Amino acid sequence: MNYETILYEVENGILTITLNRPERLNAFNNEMRDEVIAALDAADADDGVKAIIFTGSGRAFCAGADLGGGGDTFNYKPKSEGIPRDGGGLLTLRIYECLKPVISACNGPAVGIGATMQCAMDIRLASTSAKYGFVFSKRGIVPEACSSWFLPRLVGISQALEWTYTGRVFSAEEALEKGLIRSVHEPEDLLPAARKLALEFADQTSSLSIALIRNMMWKMLGADHPVVAHNIDSRGVNAMGKSTDAKEGVASFLEKRPAIFPGKVSAEMPEFFPWWEHREFE
Repeated sequence: MNYETILYEVENGILTITLNRPERLNAFNNEMRDEVIAALDAADADDGVKAIIFTGSGRAFCAGADLGGGGDTFNYKPKSEGIPRDGGGLLTLRIYECLKPVISACNGPAVGIGATMQCAMDIRLASTSAKYGFVFSKRGIVPEACSSWFLPRLVGISQALEWTYTGRVFSAEEALEKGLIRSVHEPEDLLPAARKLALEFADQTSSLSIALIRNMMWKMLGADHPVVAHNIDSRGVNAMGKSTDAKEGVASFLEKRPAIFPGKVSAEMPEFFPWWEHREFE
């Protein structure tokens, strides 16, 4: 696929998706939303992709929604009956369902959807020049991109409310202190640090295991009892215990050699996956 608003680059099993509208500070529009979703679809289907890094082109990560439409920017015109769906939410829901680890390498200002899209990513790294802003109260709207679900789970309800009530822009250092991000790096060290972390995920690990782990951890955030996790753990251990990946994992350990896992996420996910679509687990 030819992309107009993002860059799609795979190296050593690591896909880097770069938001690429630098003349607009990578402002988010419908085309970018659709292209990022398509890129995630392609990544999930490509067994050569072991992990995904998001970053921005130029001096910003993403300056939020493209406000070129003026006062009607957020006045969505429905294409059919009913309430039009939030575009940022469509993106973060797709990130939530991803089968590959997702890392944010925030290289500069990230405001609005630029900040909320990162909340759906697994691990967030930032440059010293990064800034974050959940500025919705200052734009007369409400948090989007499912951030009312993600953000309190990352930093706690009180901190999430403080940032969204005030709408203020804050530094990478504050984001680190409050638990939104993992680490802060000098600009030239940001992507190397993200790639090093991504390679740790990709090196000698089972892609099938990683895909299941990612979804188990995220989905269990909404479980109301640990027995829900026990039910899924039991199915996962049973399914993967029979797999060629499990055999390779044990054999490589006993033989003191690097593991080479044959399992393919594109074609060999266990039958119980996706379990949340089965009524017995509701």
